[in-house]
Amino acid sequence: MTTPAVPAPPRIPEAVHRRRWAILGVLMLSLLIVVLDNSILNVAIKTISTPAPTGLGATQGELEWAINAYTLVFAGLLFTAGLLGDRLGRKKVLVGGLVVFGLGSALAAESGSPVQLIIFRAVMGIGAAFVMPATLAVLMNVFERDEQPKAIGIWAGGVGLAIAIGPITGGLLLDHFWWGSVFLVNVPIVIIAVVLMLAIVPDSRDPKPGRIDLVGVALSVVGLVLLVYGIIKGGQLADFTDPAVLLTSGAGLAVLVGFVLYEKRSDHPSIDISYFKNKVFSAAIAAIALVFFALMGVTFFSVFYTQSVRGYSPLQTGLLMLPLAAAQLIFAPRARLVVDRFGVRAVTTGGLVILAAMLAAFTILDADTPIWILEVIFFLMGMGMAHVMTPTSVVIMQALPREKAGSASALSNTFRQVGGALGIAVLGSVLSTAYRSGIEDKLGLLPAGLRHTAGESIEATLGIAAKLGPRGDALVGAANDSFLHAMHVTALCGAGIALVSAVVTVLFLPGRPPRAAAEESTEETVGVSR
Repeated sequence: MTTPAVPAPPRIPEAVHRRRWAILGVLMLSLLIVVLDNSILNVAIKTISTPAPTGLGATQGELEWAINAYTLVFAGLLFTAGLLGDRLGRKKVLVGGLVVFGLGSALAAESGSPVQLIIFRAVMGIGAAFVMPATLAVLMNVFERDEQPKAIGIWAGGVGLAIAIGPITGGLLLDHFWWGSVFLVNVPIVIIAVVLMLAIVPDSRDPKPGRIDLVGVALSVVGLVLLVYGIIKGGQLADFTDPAVLLTSGAGLAVLVGFVLYEKRSDHPSIDISYFKNKVFSAAIAAIALVFFALMGVTFFSVFYTQSVRGYSPLQTGLLMLPLAAAQLIFAPRARLVVDRFGVRAVTTGGLVILAAMLAAFTILDADTPIWILEVIFFLMGMGMAHVMTPTSVVIMQALPREKAGSASALSNTFRQVGGALGIAVLGSVLSTAYRSGIEDKLGLLPAGLRHTAGESIEATLGIAAKLGPRGDALVGAANDSFLHAMHVTALCGAGIALVSAVVTVLFLPGRPPRAAAEESTEETVGVSR
């Protein structure tokens, strides 16, 4: 006989432990605001691209920057936000982030031009950078280790809920109010979240925090902005060999290399590079980044497919995205049970393969494909994502000590957001380049000054076609055909990225937990003896 292991004493105060699920609810409300904003914006981008007074007349490049200004500031500041949360207290940082996010939302709603919208989206990104990592860091400090996978699964399911609520809310608002209402709706949610946060969420911090790495923060932000700007510019020009594109992107890569070298030598780095010596940790981070690279790029063009090619309203588009969100909401909280049975490697790789297959399935969609096929694709995409996000988030958060929860969460969210930003930039540029190549020959009848503008995006082409009256009808068909071809090319690129991520997880993520395998072996032995 073996002596049974003595359970570890609880590390969470009893008063906090009793209200842990209520605390999780408040954290999910805070998370909801951050994710809700991006999912609402995905539905609103077509309206914002419409000329005034309906929208702002934003070009495809400006739309990408409206999304990426938020994402890049968010990603660039996450390192600092995680460290500040560990040092000053996660609750304080969370409340401060919510206030800044609410202020940025109110200003974005009143934007008078695409440039103003981009600036105020960046302000929202500052606030979001202090909200997202703090929610996961607080979670790790109010749940015992054995309950953390379940709590993280529910947390990930909250992302699915936000994805569901966002497009529908955005569609309802755009049906009844002006485009700025999609940002103004954040303000009352922020007020409620701050009140609840102050009332029931405990504070926590790292007893031995590091100094703030100002040089590292500056290098990461500058490098990311230069890199993504170069990629977006290449898409606008339909020429990635243009000297300005090569110079900007190259400078961005050089700065990011300098960032890594500086972090390795610093005695107070934003990122402790030694974390990445752990292959499991690195593979989980890479999987999350590549998944969001593929997903954000595809989500960007799917809105144009449903609204511009198929003619659905913003509200109808939001409803069409429900299966994607519902699948995440259903499967994310249960993914831990599948991991217990089959292991992190099998579950994550399976999720990535499903995601890659569904991205590739976009190539079968055309202007009159039955819409239920798109619904099936969205549902299976959500299922695949749920089986990637939950296990990789658990691996990342449990790889570091609980005291470093802010840093672990910041790393996870940074790579997620950087992956998403690059996905929108790279795949958005692929879409733009493929579209321009397809439509160029059809724009010969237009005045020379309009040809470049008309070739930027399907919305630009359709806008000019509408002004031409009956003469523009042929241009509408050409625009739809060119967009569908561009969408198919972009979807295949996204599928390829998801498959690369699957290879990474097969090689480096752990298999079945030894304990689970031993238990199953024991059960089978008992079954045979009976």
